[in-house]
Amino acid sequence: MTATTAPAPAEGGVRVAIQRLGTFMSGMIMPNIPALIAWGIFTAFFIEAGWTPNADLATIVGPMIHYLLPILIAVQAGRMVYDLRGAVVGAIATFGVIAGSDFLIAQVNATLPADNQLGQIHMFIGAMIMSPLAAWAMKMLDKLWAGKVRAGFEMLVNMFSAGIFSFLMAVLGFFALARVVNWIMEILSAGVNWLISTGMLPLTSILIEPAKVFFLNNAINHGVLTPLGTAQAEQTGKSILFLLEANPGPGLGILLAFTFFGVGAAKASAPGAAIIQFLGGIHEVYFPYVLMKPALLLAVIPGGMSGIATNLAFQSGLRAPAAPGSIIAVIFQTAKDSYLGVILSVVISCAVTFAIAAVILRASRRRDLEAGAEEFAEAVAKTEVNKGAESTALAGLLTADTAAVATRTVRSIVFACDAGMGSSAMGASVLRNKIAKAGIEGVTVTNLAIANLDPSADLVVTQAQLTDRARKQAPDAIHISVDNFMNSPRYDEVVELVGDQVAERS
Repeated sequence: MTATTAPAPAEGGVRVAIQRLGTFMSGMIMPNIPALIAWGIFTAFFIEAGWTPNADLATIVGPMIHYLLPILIAVQAGRMVYDLRGAVVGAIATFGVIAGSDFLIAQVNATLPADNQLGQIHMFIGAMIMSPLAAWAMKMLDKLWAGKVRAGFEMLVNMFSAGIFSFLMAVLGFFALARVVNWIMEILSAGVNWLISTGMLPLTSILIEPAKVFFLNNAINHGVLTPLGTAQAEQTGKSILFLLEANPGPGLGILLAFTFFGVGAAKASAPGAAIIQFLGGIHEVYFPYVLMKPALLLAVIPGGMSGIATNLAFQSGLRAPAAPGSIIAVIFQTAKDSYLGVILSVVISCAVTFAIAAVILRASRRRDLEAGAEEFAEAVAKTEVNKGAESTALAGLLTADTAAVATRTVRSIVFACDAGMGSSAMGASVLRNKIAKAGIEGVTVTNLAIANLDPSADLVVTQAQLTDRARKQAPDAIHISVDNFMNSPRYDEVVELVGDQVAERS
């Protein structure tokens, strides 16, 4: 546990930079998941191979994926860089990329026979590249004449500068970036098809599963696999790529292994975490269990591989992304010919992970019990020392920057996670209930994405792997690191600290 305002350690720089990039990528996609779900429902019901084919309503499917979804992504990406001004510029620039891609494909198709023509390339990746670029460039241009425009002409300059620049970026996208993105998509699609045709796709778990537990799950799933999977689903009605990261089986296997073979607090909290992970779809709750015993990567990697292999064998997939990664969302998005394969992939990946994790946990059980006893003794000794302090909670929270923590009045507590939607929402709910039961008023508890933290936060709670990033966003706040958002002992310390401060003010 950490409570300090010190700068992030240099050794965490690379990890923080990778996490920030991943967060930005997933941040463009995640707010638009409802639109992807809606598109998946239209596809499931109304295309020719759907549950209730309807040629009229099926006409919505193509324009929605080709125009609406990339533009929504462009709007979100531009807004992340430069608010609404960036969103407008990014969307217009992205439309140029879409039109340019269509023009290039039409030129190629003019030379091909009718039965061998290329399909449209949907500009998810194009939006993720062009929109942030255009929004950032607009931001830099605005800085050039900031404060130099004569009074009364601000609106004229703002409107025409954005319109002219959007026009130029759309032309650039049409003639330049469209070629680049088409080339990238051709390579990525060819690579995925090769992995599927050769049966090598399960090997991707060697990269995906370790990256997930270091909180790159949203970046992998929504930043990379969702754009590729959506393009594949538009052609075939389903995609296996939606299940590479979202399969809840490996996480459930880890948590069940801790339920039966773990020790101490990990064993006690695992059953509740399993329910939240499997039914609620918040996969982040199992990451700390793997991080506390990295050997368990040897369990989740084969678990992920076995799930992918099962889906390959049954040629099963989902119609659209399963977000969140709950078994409920997975079943809801399963293609109508894929229920057996998808359900077996979850069961088998869970069983494989559980079996290997059980062996690992049983092998280290005696050592873990001894370590747990030592930690308990240390905790008792620390409690005895803290009894003489002015505030037990304050003594528990203080580390390096005693003065800063002791003088900071906590009125705003923010739980921050990668996306600001899953584990942080759960943690905020738990602490909010504790504060309410303690009868404390005047303290707000909210949840945010780390990228959206601002100076208004007095105390920020993050998972230990994400604290360095949170410090960069809110350097003046008190920062608390927890291993588990569900039932961290830090919560009681925070409640006591806040309660003491409220009592002093009154």
